[in-house]
Amino acid sequence: MALTPDFLGRADLLAKVGDHPYARLTAGGDDVRGYQLDGALAWTSLGPWGPVAASLGDAAPVAALFARLAADGALAAGAWLHLPRLTRAETAAALPADVHDDWDFLWTTAAPAPHPGEAAVVALDETDHDGIGAVLDDALPHSTSRPGDPRIRRWYGIREAGRVVAVAGDRSPNGVGFLAGIAVAGAAQGRGHGAALTTALTRRLIAEFGISSLGVMSDNTRALALYRRLGYTESILRTSLRLS
Repeated sequence: MALTPDFLGRADLLAKVGDHPYARLTAGGDDVRGYQLDGALAWTSLGPWGPVAASLGDAAPVAALFARLAADGALAAGAWLHLPRLTRAETAAALPADVHDDWDFLWTTAAPAPHPGEAAVVALDETDHDGIGAVLDDALPHSTSRPGDPRIRRWYGIREAGRVVAVAGDRSPNGVGFLAGIAVAGAAQGRGHGAALTTALTRRLIAEFGISSLGVMSDNTRALALYRRLGYTESILRTSLRLS
């Protein structure tokens, strides 16, 4: 028998997870469908930029719940699933996935101290798209946030000699501040640009939303150290899978 939703709507989900910032970020409107099975909790929704399937809880029961939903046809091939941290062996045993990404979701509600390089941070526009793309291609080629991405509210950056050398995108949805595509061109690294950008935008998002969050690949130890130094001390480990 196919699983039926245990609850409906964003408000019900947030009540069940104590208003967790990850649920606030990923759950859209009242089309949220929530499922619970053997201690696992997952939800699907059609967010502003496409379908979302996310979860909180222990990894193994969440993977089993998603496997059940996939078998029931509730999750389409090619869908992205966001789970607690799973090993590749656990993934292979539970779900048919052709992409497996391990990353950390971090957040803070405390604005960092001002950074001396913040004065160089400027808002970018469409005329800067080539420059933004060049920085991402150089320093963060696998970024899913790119110039023209409708999820980005605005790009910000730092220039040297008129050339964009550092970028970050404000990709805040659902009332939660979220930074994406933070990158510094290789030739401009080591000058504090990443810290200046992250500080400036974190302060901006906390002023607007009361919270700033971001995602970073778990093997990017240098970036993780920077973000934690800037106050991103709350975190959960994530694995994102694309169903094959």
